[in-house]
Amino acid sequence: MAVDETSATGEQHGYWYDDHDPVVAILHAVRKFRRSDQDMRRRMSADMDMNESDMQALQIVIAAESSHQLVTPRDLSAALAISTASTTKLLDRLTASGHLERHPHPTDRRALVITATDHAHNEIRDRLERMHAAMREIAAGVPEPSRRDVADFLVRMSAHLDSEGGRPLTPRP
Repeated sequence: MAVDETSATGEQHGYWYDDHDPVVAILHAVRKFRRSDQDMRRRMSADMDMNESDMQALQIVIAAESSHQLVTPRDLSAALAISTASTTKLLDRLTASGHLERHPHPTDRRALVITATDHAHNEIRDRLERMHAAMREIAAGVPEPSRRDVADFLVRMSAHLDSEGGRPLTPRP
């Protein structure tokens, strides 16, 4: 993706795009949405006095619970791309704050299962319910014949972004 510049009027310009191409307006909107989403997550983390990894861990555990899936410390390590030592510290913090609990795994006596407490569910619901309702209302404003196309576009864009990265910049010769 290109780097954006913002003009004095707040208008965004692409680093190497033809700004008059209608497709570029979509890319600018996606980039603006991603930036807003990241900013919202930072604000929420700060409001809850947590770091972003802690918030992501809560999100992972709560989402898994709603799908009736178990989450182990190893699952969190992999999902957050952090070491087992960092995962242990994260779990210690979230257990001490009353957001997560560790329980014996039902089928593997050597493993643990991580669950969110009622306190965590209530706190997340209280903070997100209004925002999610507003987002649903905005999504409902997408014309019905376009909804599948918009959803498909976002899923394909997400898959592309998930496959990118991991290659460092090369030094100047």
